[in-house]
Amino acid sequence: AGAVRVSLCSSAEPPARCVCYGLGSFGGCAAARLQLAFLLLLLEELRVPPGSCSLFDPAFSALEVAVLQRLGLRLLPDNEEGKHGVEGSATLFYMVHCGKALYNNLLWRNWSAATLSKMVIIGNSFRGMEERLLSRILERDYSYIAKVLKGTEEVALPAHPRYLDTFNDTSIHCFPLQKLQGLAPEVWDCVEEPTYQHCEELEIIRKEDRAEGSDDAAAAAVS
Repeated sequence: AGAVRVSLCSSAEPPARCVCYGLGSFGGCAAARLQLAFLLLLLEELRVPPGSCSLFDPAFSALEVAVLQRLGLRLLPDNEEGKHGVEGSATLFYMVHCGKALYNNLLWRNWSAATLSKMVIIGNSFRGMEERLLSRILERDYSYIAKVLKGTEEVALPAHPRYLDTFNDTSIHCFPLQKLQGLAPEVWDCVEEPTYQHCEELEIIRKEDRAEGSDDAAAAAVS
């Protein structure tokens, strides 16, 4: 948590709020419990009140929702598919091991230099995505990740031998305004919403996917 704070020192302003996606079912998964514990440590280290941290994961059970609320955290009411607007507030996005489309959707939703500069993303390494994917696939399917790479400052989360599987390939991503303003003007011209028509494995649960056959589970969680 201290390493994250140090990495944020060059940011214009510290995060005032946090959004967490893809935490997973921490009631039955040890890795998810560790990720939740780290999230709570981060909030304390960065002095973000628990009530200013919102979470969403379709995997949460009614009991897990109750636990999160007991911890003082907020639950997002709907599946935003990662399309959460910063709305002028410096925001930390905690997205460990999320699908690439979720990061891409988040970037699209906040696609301007002024807005992206208010974001910090803790999640899968963007550099790792660039190395593992063919350039044409990255640019076709995850164009906003591809376009923001040169405007990103990325620092790998320090490795710990006990938690290699839990936080492997995890980095802290900042988007300094000066670097973003140095990108070619045409980078900002295209603001088309991603559709992922060519992706065979999307790695996220869409709103319509969740709606099919899950109404009873959703009702239970709300109650």
